[in-house]
Amino acid sequence: MAPSLTTTTTSSPPTSLPTKQAPPPTSKPREKTDPSIYDIHHQKFTSDDLPQDSSAWLQRARAVSEILSADAAARDIANFSPVAEVALLKSSGLLKVLGPAEYGGGGQNWEIGYQVIREVAKGDGSIGMLLGYHLLWSTTANVVGTDEQKARFQKLIIEGNFFVGGAVNPRDNDLKISDHGDYVVFDGFKHFNTGGVVSDLTVLEGVLEGTEDHIFAIVRTAQEGIEFAHNWDNVGLRLTESGSVKIGQIKVPWEDALGWDVKTKKPDPKVLSIPFATLLLPTIQLVFSNFYLGIALGSLDFATKYTKSSTRAWPYGGDNKNSATEEFYILERYGNFYAHLQAAVALTDRAGSAIANVYTTHGEKREISARERGEVAEVVASAKIVTTDTALRVTAGVFEVTGARATGRKVGLDRFWRDVRTHSLHDPVAYKNREVGEYALLDKIPEPTWYT
Repeated sequence: MAPSLTTTTTSSPPTSLPTKQAPPPTSKPREKTDPSIYDIHHQKFTSDDLPQDSSAWLQRARAVSEILSADAAARDIANFSPVAEVALLKSSGLLKVLGPAEYGGGGQNWEIGYQVIREVAKGDGSIGMLLGYHLLWSTTANVVGTDEQKARFQKLIIEGNFFVGGAVNPRDNDLKISDHGDYVVFDGFKHFNTGGVVSDLTVLEGVLEGTEDHIFAIVRTAQEGIEFAHNWDNVGLRLTESGSVKIGQIKVPWEDALGWDVKTKKPDPKVLSIPFATLLLPTIQLVFSNFYLGIALGSLDFATKYTKSSTRAWPYGGDNKNSATEEFYILERYGNFYAHLQAAVALTDRAGSAIANVYTTHGEKREISARERGEVAEVVASAKIVTTDTALRVTAGVFEVTGARATGRKVGLDRFWRDVRTHSLHDPVAYKNREVGEYALLDKIPEPTWYT
């Protein structure tokens, strides 16, 4: 059955927003980047077949990363809406890496998906983040949808080569869902969405009125009831279009409410079973770790090239060297940064393997014990802690080995730190430290919820 992604709104009066909140301020849309700037790359990618194995997918991701890195600093300064960059993700096929091969997808698992995100983030943290969120949202129905919805939406997304954004944040309760017989209505707003402005489809999430039950739904972005505030102008990840969005009376047929029984209008217990359905949380937490790690690796690579070409040796140290690459303290810092990043890579890859194994082992039956989910979540939380700490330290520390001139705006070395600093505040890493501490000290696993 074809998906009924409505583009109309209801005529019923809008539900009142909480008085403590105000609708997000709306600014004019930003100027867009032009997809034609990548025409030569579009032509090459579209003339090639999709990569056929994991190593080829990683090579494709590296190629995209190199393209983006060439002008990443200038694009960060310009702060245009990333239409061209998303077009590059589309033509390269990276949006499809996790999609079923039967619909034209790459057929890869999350272990490879995470590494693809990391590679892209090396060249541009914003686009690595957009790709990471897309891969999570494009596979949402795999986790919280029925088998029919899983097949239907995967076919739609892969065959359409659609980019998927998300207005999902269970912390916010400003998006109300009401039952209108054959359909539900989403109404309200979210303080943050990711990539929505440049998306084809958007994942909505909220709680059905009178219940504590969450509903996820995938809708077309280009419709009257979705109004973006265009107010994302933060210090980092400037090309992610992560601002506020108003959701005005969006109709969603019950058949598109992921994991709900159309007849009973209740969550299907075989699908939306806790703890399996809440695997969305550790899955996206590891998305975060991988683009943090990619950004940090990208900063070190950028810095090494700068040090070799532009950094001058210090002439007043008493043990003067002819070049910066002979300086003891520079070599010491690079060695320390490199070693810690390699350790972070190893831990993050271990977590990626654990997530991929969970879906391979339990995805069909959608059954997993709270203990097993918790142990996977703790590996992911450990990776979150280490990648956050390491990425912040490396992206700030590279200035010590590049010098004062590297702080120039046009150089763009600062974008790496700004990107990690911005997103690492998404949920305080202190709580991950506590969570892992409870696991290590008390053998306590986190309670499976929609936000932990």
